[in-house]
Amino acid sequence: MIKYQAVVFDLDGTLTDSAPGILAGARFALETMGRPVPEEAVLRRFLGPPLMDSFTRLCGMSHEDAARAQDIYREYYNHTGALQNAVYPGVRALLAGLRQAGVHLGVATHKPLAPTMKILKAFDLLRYFDLVAGPELWENPGPTKGELILRALPQGLRAVMIGDRATDLEGARQVGVDSIAALYGYGHPEEFAPFRSVGLAHSVRDLYGLLGLSEQAPRPCFISFEGNDGAGKSTQARLLAQRLRQNGHDVLLTREPGGTAVGEKIRDILLDRANNDMDDLTEALLYAAARAQHVRQVILPALKAGRMVISDRYVDSSLAYQGGGRGLGIPRVRQINAPAVEGCMPDLTVFLSLPPGEGIRRAVRSREADRLEAAGDAFHDRVAGAFRDLTAEDSRFIVVSSEGSKQETAELVYARVQERLTALGLP
Repeated sequence: MIKYQAVVFDLDGTLTDSAPGILAGARFALETMGRPVPEEAVLRRFLGPPLMDSFTRLCGMSHEDAARAQDIYREYYNHTGALQNAVYPGVRALLAGLRQAGVHLGVATHKPLAPTMKILKAFDLLRYFDLVAGPELWENPGPTKGELILRALPQGLRAVMIGDRATDLEGARQVGVDSIAALYGYGHPEEFAPFRSVGLAHSVRDLYGLLGLSEQAPRPCFISFEGNDGAGKSTQARLLAQRLRQNGHDVLLTREPGGTAVGEKIRDILLDRANNDMDDLTEALLYAAARAQHVRQVILPALKAGRMVISDRYVDSSLAYQGGGRGLGIPRVRQINAPAVEGCMPDLTVFLSLPPGEGIRRAVRSREADRLEAAGDAFHDRVAGAFRDLTAEDSRFIVVSSEGSKQETAELVYARVQERLTALGLP
């Protein structure tokens, strides 16, 4: 049974691993001011306390110099450092579970409100929280941690504060709120000794028991990328995997044909231009064989473990290339692949739209065309037509133009995928 009506989280070291951006910002400020940069162990003490305290206490700065260092740090952090960050694995599922249980969720952080909101929005965490409390840049003196906790809480609720530093627990004690020390963050066990915390969380998973929340197995999700050759599938699949990992998802990135030792050997055969006399049916069967190995050895085990799977191509490529391009027919290729996939179909498929001629030009710009890329314009036009039919008939497809820059396309893909994940009820 859930123990609290409200849970307030610290941000850095509790929800997200923001150390790379914070440490980079501190180094930048010190170097800009011509100050020596302390060793890593000392620099890491910047993680948690207010910046002014860190610059004065750790670097021996006057109040005036510390204020200047703080301004330099914030300029760097607001432009670059805030997104040098990652959500701790398991945080997203925990927040989703608490929301489902009807718990009020808040954030109380000494990080200024503007970068706090930027981080929560960028990593798609803001939707879980009812109140976010952080100091405004013009507040002088800034609020205590206890005051921030109260800002993040409606009155009268049984509440707990979760944070990774002694300042978090001290703030909770000052305002009569229970506390949990997040030992997976930046603090040290000895700094929590003076506090009678509810418990010590060595991992995000430990928080379930301390909060009285039942841990649910993560809902697996299968995403595939499709498109004509040269549309940027491999690049965009990789960029999406990176972004989702930063957001706290456990992501397996794989590809077809390939993804296994057997599949990679089949891939070499299929794409080798020396095999230009390969029968069309043989080609379709080889793709299905590689897929059968891929599904059983890689995809299904990952999904059963609750992981998110992103595959650069899947069965839709066979339907378009062998069914449409080679003229075998989509129903026949579906039948060939039925025992290979055994009903394991993607939850959503990102189709990158690009005119086939432009795609081929992109694909062979810096290398020789493989066997399929060299199949001719008529073949690729038939493939494009088959993909148009597939995307029109199945709602799992997300169609995204890849005619823009790599980064523009990545932002479009991420936004559309996040929309779909939310609609699917995934954390």
